[in-house]
Amino acid sequence: MEVRPGLDPAVAEVRRAVRAALAGLPEGATIVAALSGGADSLALTSATAFEAPKRGITVLAVTVDHRLQEGSAEVAAAAAAAAEALGLAARVVPVAVQAGAGPEAAARDARYEALDAVAREVGATAILVGHTLDDQAETVLLGLARGSGAASLQGMAPITERGDGCRILRPLLDVRRETTRAACVAEGLQPWDDPHNTDARYARVRVRERVLPTLEQELGPGVAEALARTAAQLREDAEAFAEMIDEIIEDVVEHAEAGISLSVGALAASPAALRHRLIRHVVAAEFGQSLTRSQTLDVARLVTDWRGQGPIDLPGCRAARVGGRIEFTAR
Repeated sequence: MEVRPGLDPAVAEVRRAVRAALAGLPEGATIVAALSGGADSLALTSATAFEAPKRGITVLAVTVDHRLQEGSAEVAAAAAAAAEALGLAARVVPVAVQAGAGPEAAARDARYEALDAVAREVGATAILVGHTLDDQAETVLLGLARGSGAASLQGMAPITERGDGCRILRPLLDVRRETTRAACVAEGLQPWDDPHNTDARYARVRVRERVLPTLEQELGPGVAEALARTAAQLREDAEAFAEMIDEIIEDVVEHAEAGISLSVGALAASPAALRHRLIRHVVAAEFGQSLTRSQTLDVARLVTDWRGQGPIDLPGCRAARVGGRIEFTAR
């Protein structure tokens, strides 16, 4: 146990999580800490301010002002001031949230665009965000309720590599929300409570305030941890499937006129899970479209239940069995 005399256990837990995340970064790196002012991001920023100097890492705390609520500029300024009091450089970035998408998704997109822009400007190798184990459990439950498949049930990864030299780090995915709040109390930090986090119009809030507590009450404690473990296991499975697809894709794919094709024999010899992933992978890679499970099964029946049925219309393309291959052609 690394808790030193006088060090609050919650503070120690958050610092250990951040230390482990920073260990994967080069010494002397520059990183961006996303700071909303809430308990999760404030505890994360405080721990980062403590741990980063040990590795010579420069930290810029960035607060995105979505300008969706009255007084948002003052909230953002207070968050930046808290970061500066912790010894960090801080910046507030106002953004315009685009109409059209759902408000949560639109705000998230605007937030990440702003964080990305700052990260590029300062040459950051990582952006740290404060998602906790509770956020992970909520994400898995929402994905389960929407029936959106294993990809959404994987939840959020601790590290998201993006191919631009800057990764997203989520150090607190094994830390409970109550721990981040306790860490703020122990360090005398004053988090901001976003009123959107208690607005029952949002599905995530209903999951947080009603669904998860009911599950804990009816099934016993540990539901959130179990959901987070499930997400981790599904990510491991997905990584294994991705490696299998990379190994065999060149052997089963051929370019066809106006499209691409898959070998019927190879698909028939593959387990159903791999067969379905190959079908989805090809459509996504070639046509930039995602297939539902129903659409995927329709294509798979061209392999497993072939009775001379005609082409299948899919998003952006059409699938048809031609001899020993399944051809996907643009519509």
